[in-house]
Amino acid sequence: MKNKYNFPLMAVSAACCLLVMNACSFSARTTERYLDKAKKESYDMIAVPGVPFTEAGWDSTMKARVYWSKYLYDKGIAKNIMYSGSSVYSPYYEGEIMAMYAIAIGIPRENVFTETKAEHSTENLYYVYHKAKKLGFSRIALGTDPFQAKQLRRFARVKVNKEVGIIPIVFDTLRSIQPFMTDPVIDYQKAYNSNFIPLKSRESFWKRFRGTMGKNIDHNAYK
Repeated sequence: MKNKYNFPLMAVSAACCLLVMNACSFSARTTERYLDKAKKESYDMIAVPGVPFTEAGWDSTMKARVYWSKYLYDKGIAKNIMYSGSSVYSPYYEGEIMAMYAIAIGIPRENVFTETKAEHSTENLYYVYHKAKKLGFSRIALGTDPFQAKQLRRFARVKVNKEVGIIPIVFDTLRSIQPFMTDPVIDYQKAYNSNFIPLKSRESFWKRFRGTMGKNIDHNAYK
């Protein structure tokens, strides 16, 4: 099917989606600028938001975030990593699953931390920041994909702390280490939540939307 301008509708839709994604994500050049800035810094803790897990294993998004955190650790940009995420859409605590993978690929266990209360990306950052502060860490940054990093940038500055660093994934860098990536086997049952109820069954659409906007945060969670 074509529209009156004789363009295939699927092509038009795809182009529109691409424009929206580009507007909501950092460009490749911008991610490189953020990384160059981070290389001049040293952060006590990097916050890494969680990704739902199933028995099939980690998906490409989780793998990218965990390997990016390892890159930051190996380069000395991050001294410690905290993976954040409750059991939101699957019965596994996302933060604990990601920590298992992080240790399995070589990040020392003593430098890996978890946070398992967060159910939205805003909560991932907010809770990691306050838990890290409570543990005595000072300099904190967010390490995640360019889309999520851009979505959380303003929230970080306004609702968390303007000193929070932002280090979005540089995909060219990630591709350069891809030949060395592995898919380790983890004991994922250790992260199983026997009392799991999916978020969609516990909260209405509007409450979940408010959570996405940072409106459901428990400000006493790590005080």
